[in-house]
This record gives sequence, C-alpha cells and structure tokens, in this order.
Amino acid sequence: VTFSPAMLTRSAGGSATFFCNISRENDSSAEYSLNWYKETNHSQVQKIAEMSRNNSLTKTEKYLLTNHTPAFKIEILNLHQNDSGSYYCGLIAFFEPNKVMESNRSHLVVTAAPEKTNATDEPEMEEGDPLDHVKAMLPGILLLAGAVVLLIFGYLTVMYRRGGMIPCGGFTKEEKPPTVSVSTVDYGVLEFQWDQCTQVPPETQPVDQTEYATIIFPEEKPVTPERGKKHQD
Repeated sequence: VTFSPAMLTRSAGGSATFFCNISRENDSSAEYSLNWYKETNHSQVQKIAEMSRNNSLTKTEKYLLTNHTPAFKIEILNLHQNDSGSYYCGLIAFFEPNKVMESNRSHLVVTAAPEKTNATDEPEMEEGDPLDHVKAMLPGILLLAGAVVLLIFGYLTVMYRRGGMIPCGGFTKEEKPPTVSVSTVDYGVLEFQWDQCTQVPPETQPVDQTEYATIIFPEEKPVTPERGKKHQD
C-alpha cells in the first residue's frame, strides 16, 4: 500500500488531493476496505474516512472519496490551517486474520489565505471612443484659451496706460493730464502816475495818496522779475 504525493502545500480555503494505491496480486476478488488517517504531533492518530471496495464514490462535508481501483483518491475540502499534518491510508483485508497494512506518511502544510485585492481600490479605465474624450475636453480648452487672451489683453492695456497711451484708435493719442486751475493771492504796491494834462489845485491834492489792490493770478502765469521782487518786499 502506497500513499502519494509525499508532500503538499496548499493555501487555506483550497483543497488537497492524495492517492492511496493498493496491489493484490494473488487474490483480486478478496473483500477489503480502506481507512484514511490523520496524524498530528506524531502521536495523535484520527480516522477521518473509510471506503469499501464496492463503493465508487463517498462524499462528506470535509472529504470526497473516489474509487479508481487499484487507486483510491481522497480530496480534503475547504482547507484550514489546522488541517496541516501527516496523512496515510490503511488496507483491511477480510477473511484473512491479522491482515492490516498501512501506507507511508504524506505531509500536508496549509498556509494562510492570500489577501484579496479590492476591485474598487483600483477602478479599471473604461475604453471609449477617442472622439468622445476630445468632445468632453473641448469646453475646458476653449475656456483656457479665452482666459489666456484676456490676460494678454489686460497686460497690454496696463502697459500702454503706463506709457502714456490710451487704447483708442489703435493707441495713437497721447493722454494729456487734466488742467486744474489753482488761484494764488499775491500782494504788491501799485504806483499810479498823475495825468500831466489834469491839473489839480494844490489845496485839494493830498499829501500822501497810496492805492492798494489785490490781484489774483492763475498758477500757470509766469512771474516777472519785477513782480517777484515786489513780492519779496
């Protein structure tokens, strides 16, 4: 009786398959049955399943047994990490005293299940018509182009105004500063000459006759040297 494969490594949640092969050369019609065992820590032995020669298929919640004489398959379903251990089969021949044969041991290692990636974390990009993408991007492109044009126009306007030009008629007229008339008060002494043709009687001529006047000159009127001197006096 042989048991194979000798070593299996599977992930939790999967399944593991072993084969038990028997050889009966002398009496192929003898009745027999097969038992499957699990051994843990090299001391505890547990019978997990059995199958007679006449059964072709036996299924439990944990094991699936299939008869393919002279090979018998055992499939361990829904693996957990505590399913790790040594497995073997035993042949029990009826009507033959003390006819029990055990196979070699095979070792099963059950590892932790791999982490499942969430499909929502990395959404797949749907392939579409390139023309649809261009149409969707067209309004944004137009808005961006309009913003660039407005920025350039505003920059040119500011530069022309700083240079003393206004954007009228192709920016050809010079901008003249507004004229603001500011009046100033200047005081001076005016001397009047007597008309030589008019004779004033001596008794009516005053001893000292001085006339005062207030004259307002615009700011842009130049100041003559004589007026400036009188102003200082």
